[in-house]
Amino acid sequence: MDILLIGSGGREHALAWKLTSSPDLGRLYAAPGNPGIASLAEIVPLDVTDAGRVLDFCRSRAIGLVVVGPEAPLVAGLADVLRAAGILVFGPSGAAARLEGSKGFTKDLCARMDIPTAAYRRFTDREEALAYVRAQGAPIVVKADGLAAGKGVVVATAIDEALAAVEAALDGTPGAAIVVEDCLFGEEASLFCLCDGERAVLFGTAQDHKRAFDGDQGPNTGGMGAYSPALVLTPDLTEEAMRRIVEPTLLGMRAAGTPFSGVLYAGLILTETGPQLIEYNVRFGDPECQTLMMRLDSDLLPLLLACARGDLSEARPVWREEAAVCVVAATKGYPGAFAKGSPIRQLPEDDDRAIVFHAGTKLLGDRLVADGGRVLGVTATGVDVAEAAVKAYAALEEVDWPEGFWRTDIGHRAIARDADGTAA
Repeated sequence: MDILLIGSGGREHALAWKLTSSPDLGRLYAAPGNPGIASLAEIVPLDVTDAGRVLDFCRSRAIGLVVVGPEAPLVAGLADVLRAAGILVFGPSGAAARLEGSKGFTKDLCARMDIPTAAYRRFTDREEALAYVRAQGAPIVVKADGLAAGKGVVVATAIDEALAAVEAALDGTPGAAIVVEDCLFGEEASLFCLCDGERAVLFGTAQDHKRAFDGDQGPNTGGMGAYSPALVLTPDLTEEAMRRIVEPTLLGMRAAGTPFSGVLYAGLILTETGPQLIEYNVRFGDPECQTLMMRLDSDLLPLLLACARGDLSEARPVWREEAAVCVVAATKGYPGAFAKGSPIRQLPEDDDRAIVFHAGTKLLGDRLVADGGRVLGVTATGVDVAEAAVKAYAALEEVDWPEGFWRTDIGHRAIARDADGTAA
């Protein structure tokens, strides 16, 4: 089967790496891709925001499955255009992708389905939002309603910080909206499920590090590293999250006439009263995907096809008895202003120790350069998180990129916990 992979980040490089191990794969195409993906797939010059052009390409190459990596094309409805033409797609419809595309939509669904989550209010009026925040006080959470590349959330510990977040989000831009939530306390973890519209199949757990600097300090980013599995999500907590959060979500989406198909990524917080939903994403996390693909022992392609065909009844993902750690190397200045084009002079060879997934890179002639904020995701496996982290950091020592930086403590929570076992 020939496949088109949409996307250009570390997540898509990891998906391409895993897909190429499938005996059922014919040709793998990628748009727009990156230099790492180019070693595994044929890069095609498609504007993935133009659904008509994507459809024409799929028809011309008899594409059997389209795998959509990032959220923006899903929210824009790319899957709808392709499905209407009879092409199998891994990823939700535009209506179902509102679970990520609109924080307010998701919070309203939670309210209807009695899904545990923080109390909230939605706002489009700046003065009303400011008055509400002043009345509630801090700590409080302010979220942009739409897509924000993982950086649209402000957990304000002081009232002035919260007010500034409201003013920045409701700045007069047409259609701007926010959600203001109570601040929950507990450890965060990510739970992934494959969904076919009716059922959900657990697809691993992970924990990421959003803050830019060691010790979970600094501004929020799209993710500076991750590890899998998240041992803090015990079997009992995982079962509770599936029963009280994921399954009611699928039921609510079906009842609304927008069944969810694809991967559902639940960002959870483990409170004293149990798991609560922070937010949903409708695609694999980045860099969480890199750790999941390294741990997955099953052939990925049949699992994605089962989602696309609407029948996961026989799906049973099998996991290696290992942990995985991904450390993100970013351009200095990220997540603030940073310069593109700095040369990456050397990367370690991929081997059984670690794999370097490309995120924000490009080729200028024969020179590899940084072309984004998060640039590389060095990912390794080990018997536990501690061993996987040692391998990942050893590989990072071989990266010759003076303009790059990375955290040195990815996985510290799991390492400190010193837990036994690595089951997903």
